[in-house]
Amino acid sequence: MSSPAENYRIYAVKYAHFERRSGDNFIGGDSHDVPMPLDYFVWAVVGESRTFIVDTGFDQAMADKRGRTITNTVESGLRQIGIRADAVEDVIITHMHYDHAGNHSLFPRARYHVQDREMAYCTGRCMCHHALSHPFEPEDVKSMVGRLFEGRVQFHEGASEIAPGLSVHWVGGHTNGLQIVRVHTERGWVVLASDASHFYANMQEHRPFPVVYNVGDMLQGYETAHRLASSPNHVIPGHDPAVLTRYPSHDRETEGWIVRLDAESR
Repeated sequence: MSSPAENYRIYAVKYAHFERRSGDNFIGGDSHDVPMPLDYFVWAVVGESRTFIVDTGFDQAMADKRGRTITNTVESGLRQIGIRADAVEDVIITHMHYDHAGNHSLFPRARYHVQDREMAYCTGRCMCHHALSHPFEPEDVKSMVGRLFEGRVQFHEGASEIAPGLSVHWVGGHTNGLQIVRVHTERGWVVLASDASHFYANMQEHRPFPVVYNVGDMLQGYETAHRLASSPNHVIPGHDPAVLTRYPSHDRETEGWIVRLDAESR
């Protein structure tokens, strides 16, 4: 029997930004075609005795290559909330796209939690197709293979409890092995949807984001995320700037870039 679920604190840490239009964020486009930028986040799940980082972001070199703007480094963001990257022991990778699996040397002690399907996907025949491979970076994939041979990768298949009150759940869709993260907090069960839904609008309107492996799985993933969460307000999309206005800042210094997702939304 599992131990009682702990109440975790959850921080969303914005590290980068990209200007984009709404027509680029939905399959079939958007008739309004208004500005609809992407923010890039990593998440920290902090308990009484353990800290888990969800996704690792990308660095300045990758930002330059991909035309993104670093607003604060991942390392500095974690430092603002009292987390030393070199002391982190567990990292959950929701999927292996460049904006979620970079910063290779940032967590030298960590064990990485990845879905079996994701590693098979990003090292298999689907990567022969540019439409599927372009969001991946070969160095990210090679770094994960290196960790595997160092004994620092823990694979998961489907749903898996990582600690009491913290679990991962395969949904696929955006990639073949994308997993979402369910976290118990004082306000209930929060689901970090990552790129299962880039924006609130994707899941609320059932209008999928156009970078996708399996549209059916993506649509079903919206349902799974809501089923696992205490309410629709407990599901956190992966790239929506609105997250930073819906939730309170960590402190005055981090207004507009670090918020507490375990707190009630505004």
